[in-house]
Amino acid sequence: MRKGERTKQMILAESVSLFNQQGYLASSIFDVMKKTGLKKGGIYNHFESKEELVRQTFQFAVDQIRKHIRNTIKEKETAADRLLAVITVFQDLAEDRPIPGGCPIMNVAIESDDAHPALCKEARDAMDGLRSLIESTVKKGIQRREIRPEVNGQAVATVFVSMLEGALMLSRLYVDPQYMRDAVDHLKKYVQTLLQCETIW
Repeated sequence: MRKGERTKQMILAESVSLFNQQGYLASSIFDVMKKTGLKKGGIYNHFESKEELVRQTFQFAVDQIRKHIRNTIKEKETAADRLLAVITVFQDLAEDRPIPGGCPIMNVAIESDDAHPALCKEARDAMDGLRSLIESTVKKGIQRREIRPEVNGQAVATVFVSMLEGALMLSRLYVDPQYMRDAVDHLKKYVQTLLQCETIW
């Protein structure tokens, strides 16, 4: 990797923790300068604008989450185990792994909203990917007779995302991990009793 690319990757890695904790739009270029130790020109040598830095940093954050999901579910063979692995990823996010500040998709969705439609679209696209992963896991589970045939994958994705993102928000708001623990316990029972086939039918 060339020096310029290494510097760019360093800026993104440092900006992820800054933006995800302090805010993607709320953080200034001076905050990035302080975090990276670079001058403004050194940052803009790699990014055309603050908006471009924000966009690429969000993409970098989402890539980190995707890698973490892949690494967490790759050894799981059944659909139920893969769904439980998704729950584990959100437990990790509540504990600032793999990046500090919680879920970047939720953070950007809340922060950008009407203020930054392009960034909001990036968050929607990332959420679509997460929902699609859950839906496809359910679909394959039904095909392999691991998930009950009447289960609706879209509904499962909605339940998962709503409960886990909500629990993550509550845990951070009240600085209390019990909210995430409660959501995790409920979703595990949901998978094991309502989704998973008891026997091969």
